[in-house]
Amino acid sequence: MKIERERVRETFREYTDAYDATDEKIKLKIDHTYRVAELCERIAKAEQMEKTEVDLAWLLGMLHDVGRFEQLRRYGTFSDADSIDHAALGADILFGGVLREGEGLIRTYVDDAAEDEVIETAIRVHSAYRIPEGLAPRTEKLCHILRDADKIDILRVNVDVPLEEIYNTTTEELRNAAVTPAVMDSFYEHHATLRSIKRTPVDHVVGHISLVFELVFPESVRIVKAQGYLEKLLHFESRNAVTNAQFAELRAEMERYLKGR
Repeated sequence: MKIERERVRETFREYTDAYDATDEKIKLKIDHTYRVAELCERIAKAEQMEKTEVDLAWLLGMLHDVGRFEQLRRYGTFSDADSIDHAALGADILFGGVLREGEGLIRTYVDDAAEDEVIETAIRVHSAYRIPEGLAPRTEKLCHILRDADKIDILRVNVDVPLEEIYNTTTEELRNAAVTPAVMDSFYEHHATLRSIKRTPVDHVVGHISLVFELVFPESVRIVKAQGYLEKLLHFESRNAVTNAQFAELRAEMERYLKGR
């Protein structure tokens, strides 16, 4: 399948122009999209994939969050728990004709339908806790590339954007909260933190740090180590002595984990 990158970029620009680009949340997701696409390309190249596969991985990055813009317009939030599954919404916008009659918006990006199943699957499951079992190996790999790239950039967003804005909380609540025991236990089990066990604002910080445990590819881990955003999140400054002690433990545990990667 031929992917014309400039066409994809222009189509994405036209799509996002329908939303309020002066809204910082919209700008955040536009910038995030371009970075995730670049990360997908970098990971695919590190995996020595063919150029067509690298291009497809890049396309997945460009399309993965199209549902975020409509989610914000409809519900005023990026919280899936408080609104709708943005990944499923994005897949429906592209393939289900949510914004117009017929086949959806995917043909505005690419003419060829040969990779539609792979694209739809990757978009639909990119934010799931786990991808479905039984996917074809190629589809599974592309899904993991997209998911890794998204997780890597989420760490950056948590550093570049005020946490109060991301978690819809106050500075006082965020800086005085403690990590709940279940979230600490989950961290030591080396897997992403389930949304259902998060209770405090600072639980969300730990939850995003824990995404590192889910990274699949060596290049993804190399990128995270080099960028430094993980280290900044691990040095979260609290006004709560208990929380500062908890983060000291989390830093030590993550250091041990990354030595093995």
